[in-house]
Amino acid sequence: MTTAIQNELRTLLARARQLDGELVEGATPLADSVIRPLAAAVGETDSAAGEPESGEPESRLWELAKDATRLRAGNDQPELLEAVAALQHLACVFASDEQVLTARIAELTEIQGVSPTHIDVSPDGPYLVTNPEQLTNWLGEPVRTFPQMALCRCGASEMKPLCDGSHARIGFSGAKDPERVPDRLDTYPGVGMTITDNRGICAHSGFCTDRVPTAFRATEEPFVAPSGARADELTAAVRACPSGALGSPQVVLPHRDPAIEVSKDGPYRITGGVPLDGDDAREHYSLCRCGQSRNKPFCSGMHYYVEFRDPPLSEEPSLYEWAGGLPALTRMTKIFYGKYVAQDDLLAPLFARMSPDHPERVAAWLTETFGGPQLYTEHYGGYDHMVAEHAGKALTEQWRARWAQLISRAADDAGLPRDPEFRAAFAAYVEWGSRIAVENSQPGANPPPHMPVPRWWWVCNATPGSRISALAPKAEQSAVLPSAGEPIGFAEHIKPLFREMDRKSMSWVFDLWSHDDVTQHADGILTRLRQGSMPCDGAWPAEHVDAFEAWIKDGCPA
Repeated sequence: MTTAIQNELRTLLARARQLDGELVEGATPLADSVIRPLAAAVGETDSAAGEPESGEPESRLWELAKDATRLRAGNDQPELLEAVAALQHLACVFASDEQVLTARIAELTEIQGVSPTHIDVSPDGPYLVTNPEQLTNWLGEPVRTFPQMALCRCGASEMKPLCDGSHARIGFSGAKDPERVPDRLDTYPGVGMTITDNRGICAHSGFCTDRVPTAFRATEEPFVAPSGARADELTAAVRACPSGALGSPQVVLPHRDPAIEVSKDGPYRITGGVPLDGDDAREHYSLCRCGQSRNKPFCSGMHYYVEFRDPPLSEEPSLYEWAGGLPALTRMTKIFYGKYVAQDDLLAPLFARMSPDHPERVAAWLTETFGGPQLYTEHYGGYDHMVAEHAGKALTEQWRARWAQLISRAADDAGLPRDPEFRAAFAAYVEWGSRIAVENSQPGANPPPHMPVPRWWWVCNATPGSRISALAPKAEQSAVLPSAGEPIGFAEHIKPLFREMDRKSMSWVFDLWSHDDVTQHADGILTRLRQGSMPCDGAWPAEHVDAFEAWIKDGCPA
């Protein structure tokens, strides 16, 4: 590093230190993500700030982000890239509106310079992503990108998927475990197809073992039995393998644009040949996000064992969220048309001339219908276009019934949720939607025009968590009853008597965590508690029922 660059880094560091205490009252948002890496870059440990600067802190932050980006344009030092990523993100967080935000991202992109997407692994630090083209969450929804990004790989960031500097606080190590599975390519010749497998880079996503268990055997040796499945099933498994562990000389991978998916509770899934530390030999691979992989930076499946978790779904998730979002629905429609429809004597002729992107179109329709983004309306013409697709085709009940039967099988193969609540809603929509399609396709039909895409919901309030599964361990109450002579209150004593599952199971009537609702229905609740019909997994202890009755007699105090 030249003396000139060292001096520029020191200037940026001094400005960051001066700004840190002024940006947010009582907080130091630059300390871990900007000041620490810059100090490491120049080898400084003191905390001296620069000369006081004039101007609003937000404006100075924006100027600091631009100046750091200019320096980054000719310097790929990991510590600088990490600081620049944080500054770009913070400068955009403090943008006054969406128009300013868009303009700032465009200006930072111009300053940094256009170059192909690539990822560098910072030693004991984050993944440094330059010019990401596409970053999505596990639902397939876009995540805001910046020209320079730092993605968490220690698993401890409070800003996932972005790095917040937690790796330095927890002493994260990016070293590989000496006990990891060896990096070795095994070859399994079969009838018509040879499968290669590298257990050393497998992320254990289960896409192969769950969908083609006759060829990929989780509990038998050898793991791969290439003659145990059809060639199309093996091809689909190789293409779907997110880690790149599976391969075949006979399988040509599809062309994909560079993309990064933040999988649910699991690794980053990279596709499209994004170079990693300068190596562009991999079309796709999985990078550890929990910080516990034995084969860092690649995922080794340890997130399952350490129970790595992203923030939970919303309290009452949509069908789209519960299904797994656009990736899961697209997976299902590709299996449906590629595996089931293509081999079905009844349906294959009907879809023989479908467009190559037909599975993606159907997935977009289901995404919108199940409560997700309006993808079909925005990209494919909405309700009117869907009606036009069926007009005049004179679909029959036989076709419809087969379609409904096979889409359910594809949902199983794609790993969509199997719980009764989801499948009740899924099957209900398949029946309703397919019957509407048959109706609209008849000669002389006049479906109402310009209708919105339907939005399907849970059936009869059978939502996730509304029913206590027979296989779930019994949850215990955490209530503390009042001592003798102590006033009884709702917040302290009554609300804790109702578990979250109790609340969900009654949410269609009232809220058991609401003082007003419980007060209004107190007598009816007491009757059911005395009868033992509430909660549905076993009666309350007598002392808990007595406490509830005493609360009522005291006038239901808050």
